[in-house]
Amino acid sequence: MGRYLVEPFDSSDRYATERYQGAAGLNWWHCDPALQLVMRRHLGEGYAWAEPHLERLGALMGGLVAECAEETDRNPPRLEKYDRWGRDISQVVMPPSFHAARDALMADNFTAPEFVREALDHGANPAALGAAWTYLLDQADIGMGCALGTGGDMVVSLAEKHAPPDILARVREIFANGYYSGEAAQMFTERTGGSDLAALETRAVPSGDSWVLTGLKWFASNANGSAFVVLARLPDGDVKPFLVLWERRDGSRNGVRIRRLKDKLGTRSVASAEVEFTEAEAYLLAGTGSGSGLGTMMKLTNASRLGVAMMGAGVARRALVEALSYARSREAFGKPLLDQPLMRRKLAEMIVEVEAAQAMVFDGLVNRLRLGPAIIKLRAARLGLTAASDAIEVHGGNGYIEQWPVARLLRDAQVNPIWEGGDNILCLDVRRAMLKENAHEPFLERLESAVAAAPAGSGDLVRTRIEDLRKAITVWSGLEPAVAEARLFPLAQLMADVYAAALLLEQAGWEERQGYGSRKALVARLYAEAHLADQGPLRGIDRPGEELEHFVELLTGAFTS
Repeated sequence: MGRYLVEPFDSSDRYATERYQGAAGLNWWHCDPALQLVMRRHLGEGYAWAEPHLERLGALMGGLVAECAEETDRNPPRLEKYDRWGRDISQVVMPPSFHAARDALMADNFTAPEFVREALDHGANPAALGAAWTYLLDQADIGMGCALGTGGDMVVSLAEKHAPPDILARVREIFANGYYSGEAAQMFTERTGGSDLAALETRAVPSGDSWVLTGLKWFASNANGSAFVVLARLPDGDVKPFLVLWERRDGSRNGVRIRRLKDKLGTRSVASAEVEFTEAEAYLLAGTGSGSGLGTMMKLTNASRLGVAMMGAGVARRALVEALSYARSREAFGKPLLDQPLMRRKLAEMIVEVEAAQAMVFDGLVNRLRLGPAIIKLRAARLGLTAASDAIEVHGGNGYIEQWPVARLLRDAQVNPIWEGGDNILCLDVRRAMLKENAHEPFLERLESAVAAAPAGSGDLVRTRIEDLRKAITVWSGLEPAVAEARLFPLAQLMADVYAAALLLEQAGWEERQGYGSRKALVARLYAEAHLADQGPLRGIDRPGEELEHFVELLTGAFTS
């Protein structure tokens, strides 16, 4: 019989694997007091009804879904290109772990029509519950979040307005279990790039009350869906959105061919592919006017941007929990990492940034500001990446190893600043919204209303920065065009800083008025000091160590196990 060579030091308690259990296996609702506070605020009297559902969901996400995510990452989707007779079937085969997670999620889907009706009957805001469902899912697997949520609302909304009756009936049947069913995909990006519509090459020609599409989409996520929104160019040169189904009207295979699946850095649980349309049957999802349909599609794209922002916030939350769990167990220099001042500084920073992003995403889903999606995604998507990197650093060399939980987080998080527009595209959208829709005015009004709800005696710094932001927008509007475009990034960052600080103050005021304490005021103060205060020539080195003095309060309000 074989024997394992056991070195004397292996018996040390320091190497006991059970000491290093991370987020997986925890109930992610139960261990997140910050999320509980947000949901109490958004659900009001409906919270009591919703809480058992959220408790059950937290166990599902931290248990089966998290476990399946790791397995799917190791065994990603594969493409069966041809059948036994050599016919192109372009079938994406998903691993059993994907199906197990998806089945469980669909059985407990907070966005399903019947759940939405029940929530409304009990006075619970279904939008807030759907946001919590997505936030918890994104902590487990943003690839699954993409697979379930890619463009379902876009497909249904556009089909309701423009599809022929028989095709609309098929769309309604496909999405009978809600938008989050994994049946939709957006197919915009071509080899020339995803944002430059002038370079789009896919062509559409009329054929009765339908159209025929020919072209290649270079990066199509959720290629194993059943209903696709595809951008194509009309004979007159105008670009319009079209609906393409996997099957033609007569039930035969449509002209949709998958060339290959993308071998991606991360998000392996969503099948991304190169998709070719060969005289595919399609249906125009727009009116006849120039640009008609694209405006509606852009509004829905902004909703998708909020979804990607939620992915960033979810990854950041998961990274925080993994970092806290490891720092509590790992000992160095005679005491746990969690007790080291430098580590406490980093963890306090992560707690504050995650709660700021959480506040922005939930506010964006509720208030639907025109500027919100671009600004929120700009901040939250990038935070997911930096928080995952921080979690790896907390783990040290172990974090760089795939057997530990944080390497995948970093691989997955990298896509969020890319999906639905990179930072530069988001900044251009901020410019478009301000110049064409004067969207900065309702945005500034939202900031002022949030600060007006701050605890008594607080918020002066944020009020000052709101006025500074007004001045910055005025100055920016007078710049030479090329310089104005280059300055969009710092302007959008300032917007994000002030927005998050104002929302944290609003939460703090609500928390105190409801008798839940004053922890959020601490979070708001630390965020404002980090992002809005004048650090002076000493760069804040002489600032009091409030994050160390109140670290336990910060920690217990962010994570319990």
